[in-house]
Amino acid sequence: MRRAVFLDRDGVLTRSDVRAGKPYAPRRLEDFQLLPGAVESLTGLKQAGWLLIVVTNQPDVANGTLAPHVLDAMHARLREWLPLDEIRACCHSDADGCDCRKPKPGLLLEAASRWEIEMKESFLIGDRWRDVSAGRAAGCKTIFIDHGYAEDLRDAPDITVKAITDAARIILGPAALPVY
Repeated sequence: MRRAVFLDRDGVLTRSDVRAGKPYAPRRLEDFQLLPGAVESLTGLKQAGWLLIVVTNQPDVANGTLAPHVLDAMHARLREWLPLDEIRACCHSDADGCDCRKPKPGLLLEAASRWEIEMKESFLIGDRWRDVSAGRAAGCKTIFIDHGYAEDLRDAPDITVKAITDAARIILGPAALPVY
């Protein structure tokens, strides 16, 4: 069995647009930007042997406000920037009732089956309640990146941090990454 770090996309790896305390995913390729420390953090995790799998809700596709080809271009760019093993996206809205939309654990469990991942030895890093709840439901340790959004967690994370670099340092050990 293998170990993985499951990563939410927006607010963890890439910049979200925060309005009135609520984060929104970018809808244009030119607005799609990495957060500071993402490259170094994921490079360190990859070098330490972790599988890196992005698990992201992208309901703007179902809602018609994000074209599928733009989402594909964003994910192609993310693969260029970061040493990812896989990107799994749920393009449904809540109304669809699918098993892949976080807080349900479907995206994580599908990846675990494909990659033979030991969930108890794996982590989920997210910045919203849906991420923490999905990680808990899948049996992962959860690391919550607290950006101070105007929403409450429904499940308690195992660890709370301020940035991806903090999360990577915890997983790898304190001396593994430089402080940014």
